[in-house]
Amino acid sequence: MAESSVAHAHDTHEHGDDNQLWDGGQPPMKASYGKLMMWYFLVSDAFTFAGFLIAYGALRFSSPTWPEADFVFASFPFVDAHWPLVFVTFMTFVLIISSVTMVRAVQEGHRENKRGVVFWMFLTILGGATFLGSQAYEWTMLIKYENVSVTRNPFGRHIADGEMVDVNGKPVMENDAPVTVKKDESYLLHGHEQDGKVELEQKFVKYTSGPYAGQTREIGQGPKAFGALFFFITGFHGFHVLSGVLFLLIIMVNAMGGLYAARKNGYEMVEKIGLYWHFVDLVWVFVFLVFYLL
Repeated sequence: MAESSVAHAHDTHEHGDDNQLWDGGQPPMKASYGKLMMWYFLVSDAFTFAGFLIAYGALRFSSPTWPEADFVFASFPFVDAHWPLVFVTFMTFVLIISSVTMVRAVQEGHRENKRGVVFWMFLTILGGATFLGSQAYEWTMLIKYENVSVTRNPFGRHIADGEMVDVNGKPVMENDAPVTVKKDESYLLHGHEQDGKVELEQKFVKYTSGPYAGQTREIGQGPKAFGALFFFITGFHGFHVLSGVLFLLIIMVNAMGGLYAARKNGYEMVEKIGLYWHFVDLVWVFVFLVFYLL
């Protein structure tokens, strides 16, 4: 009798309603293994970027003087003008638009439209490459023309309306009047004597040639941490963009060859690289906020 009951229960378990069975193979939240692993990677990478940006903020607000973004990032290709943050705004716009084209590629993948996937992925790659080229231009201007490096930062404060300001942002006075910058002249703002020599700490010069011709810029010694943090954090993000562009290119070529169409899974690989690309774009929004706006 007992054996018969056990056999009946076993038979009911095997041939009962499928909804009552536990097979242990259902993906959590209907996410495939590949997408789940991508989310794990993005969360861990988010913590890395958060640590870098928090470190930057701690040093930024603990320093008595810090470069003014409106003054440091004011150049624009082929334009002889002082346009604060215009170029980096263009870079941000390009990256955001590339996220839109990535969304369209994913949508076309869900429709199993190979031609649409390839077209929108190509535009995404173009946007990423444009961003990288723009970042290369920005780095070139800072390194070649501004002498910024990981160990040197010539920027402290800036000149407001043609008047010199000290490290605390107050106008430099001479004979009860603000000191103004004259053409082709240099001004020593701070100096101290050491071994019979006057060591330069802060100096303002008027450029007469090059991309900053006609502009007055501050040279001297600013917080050294600025150059190191700027190149490291923006470079780390740029490495993510470069990696994304390379992966996008590989996946686009595979899509052109019909690899993903044969799988009949809605071009899941395109969706996974799309998650990565949106993450890279979102991180740049925070980098833009911290470096260029605060």
